[in-house]
Amino acid sequence: MSHAPEVQDERALVSTRAADIVVALLFLVASAIVIADSTRLGFDWRPNEGPAPGYFPFYIAVIMAFASAVNLARAVLVAPEGEQTLTTRPGFMRMMAIFVPAVVYAFATSWIGIYVSSAIYIAAFMIFFGRFAVWKAAAVSLSIALIAFLMFEIWFLVPLPKGPLEAALGY
Repeated sequence: MSHAPEVQDERALVSTRAADIVVALLFLVASAIVIADSTRLGFDWRPNEGPAPGYFPFYIAVIMAFASAVNLARAVLVAPEGEQTLTTRPGFMRMMAIFVPAVVYAFATSWIGIYVSSAIYIAAFMIFFGRFAVWKAAAVSLSIALIAFLMFEIWFLVPLPKGPLEAALGY
């Protein structure tokens, strides 16, 4: 019986070139949307008024479109044999282990509030990734949530999304 460690699949899942092409295309689309809307709003300089509402977004989007076109051209012109690996299957799974909880956290803030969501999120990361004891994770995450609540809601008077717990406490 062999006790050799399992060999993980380290073949390239996505190349840097493919990712560069996809991101450049997405930024070109975003730039086109901003340019179209800025054109609708007006991007000229108006006498005695200053810039029209679309002035700054238009020129920022033009610069972003130009940079994206340059990146797209560079990515397309790279020889396929010169491609570098962006990630492998295990690397992708590690990224998803961070990304998926972050998305759940973002959606949870609208249902249970940012303070409770933050406490759960911090505790979960401390327990599952940091391998901290549950009591330490609870102490740190609850302390951070309480400090954030005091800082934003009480001291700075900046209301953040709250859930049923805060409503039950009168906030």
